Amino acid sequence: MSKLRPISVARGAARCLHTSQATTRTCKQGSKLCASVTSSNKTGPVNQVKLYCSAAAGPKIAHTTVDELDAKSQKVVDRENRYGAHNYHPLPVALSRGQGVFVWDVAGNRYYDFLSAYSAVNQGHCHPRIIKALHDQSSVLTLTSRAFYSNVLGEYEEFITRLFGYDKVLPMNTGVEAGETAIKLARKWGYNVKGIPDNKAVHIFAEGNFWGRTMAAISSSDDASSYAGFGPYMPGFQLIPYNDLQALDIATQNPNVASFMVEPIQGEAGVVVPDEGYLTGVREICTKNNVLFIADEVQTGLGRTGRMLCVDHENVKPDIVAIAKALGGGVFPVSAVLANDEVMLQIKPGEHGSTFGGNPLACGVATEALKVIVEEKLAENAERLGNILRERLRQLPTDIVKEVRGKGLLNAIVINEKYDAWEVCLRLRDNGLLAKPTHGDKIRFAPPLVITEEQMHECIDIISKTILSMD
Repeated sequence: MSKLRPISVARGAARCLHTSQATTRTCKQGSKLCASVTSSNKTGPVNQVKLYCSAAAGPKIAHTTVDELDAKSQKVVDRENRYGAHNYHPLPVALSRGQGVFVWDVAGNRYYDFLSAYSAVNQGHCHPRIIKALHDQSSVLTLTSRAFYSNVLGEYEEFITRLFGYDKVLPMNTGVEAGETAIKLARKWGYNVKGIPDNKAVHIFAEGNFWGRTMAAISSSDDASSYAGFGPYMPGFQLIPYNDLQALDIATQNPNVASFMVEPIQGEAGVVVPDEGYLTGVREICTKNNVLFIADEVQTGLGRTGRMLCVDHENVKPDIVAIAKALGGGVFPVSAVLANDEVMLQIKPGEHGSTFGGNPLACGVATEALKVIVEEKLAENAERLGNILRERLRQLPTDIVKEVRGKGLLNAIVINEKYDAWEVCLRLRDNGLLAKPTHGDKIRFAPPLVITEEQMHECIDIISKTILSMD
């Protein structure tokens, strides 16, 4: 199947690029709704990125040379590129230790971490309570599979469902597994409860979404670097514009739509914050049209945006919530899907599962990770310090920083096209702060939620100094 050029459609309409028409239905191929360009205009992922390592294939374009790294760091880079797949493009820094808001490289240089492993380290690196929980449980029982009961799974399930106010939880391991699980639940509900004809279920996603790199996840993506070269794609997936309630209302009037899955703030797209009232509107439309509202809170949840869940800013309750990342406290992969019985009990024994999902070690870690967020009031800290961060960032020259956006401690700046965001991040590294560009001109600022006000001001000083050095 060939990829087509992007097609502009009016707001309020879904788009199918296989038929080149605005539509609220799946196209003839029953496959992916995509936005891309022909191969003559855009090459594959290897040629799109700026490669740092001399061992990597493709063009060697970078703003720092291999020779600029110290010998210890260079050894780390060389080994990774010699023996590992080239599916990531790391910032050239080789880390060996972390504690709280700080990380250290192999040469002993200390940095503020302003990425937090894409919000997986909300509680800070190596939080002592979480490390203790990891150690205590790992010395007793780590894995049983779900072939047997364990004494900690039920305790964890009770704690997390009461915390978030849902009947049931389905434990998994990674964020993308949580997304896959949510879609499977929605399909089962669509067939068993809504009465959608077999194999006709449709799932709506927002343009600019990112929830992983499995086949289902890339099938819902309009980012060529995620999906190009991996077709054919999952049928029954449809895209509508983000932050567009009219488009959602039109799309969900199709009686075969089972769910709308959306990030309350789009993280990987560059911290795209929807209009106030958008999530309330999503809830109302999904209820009216009998469609499940799935909130992808993998990156936005667990205190990151100043609330336990980002949807809490508008006091809405999705039908399904997917959480992960910080659920593992930065030390273990843990994810969870929350829903009430009408949805969760549609999946029966043998229809979904995971060998490691809900393992005793994960349950011990996740329970303590959640307690740390609540008891140390990390969401409240994120709300307060996020306001300080954005207020000061908005004082930077607008001819360099075009836009500042975010909620809590999930933030981004948009760099003027005259400047290079990668170069900005290299200079930030040299000044003692680590951040990473996304989608070319955007830089996320998302430190661990344990950061203090004094540390925040020091970090803003570093950012300001770096930005002003670009002029």
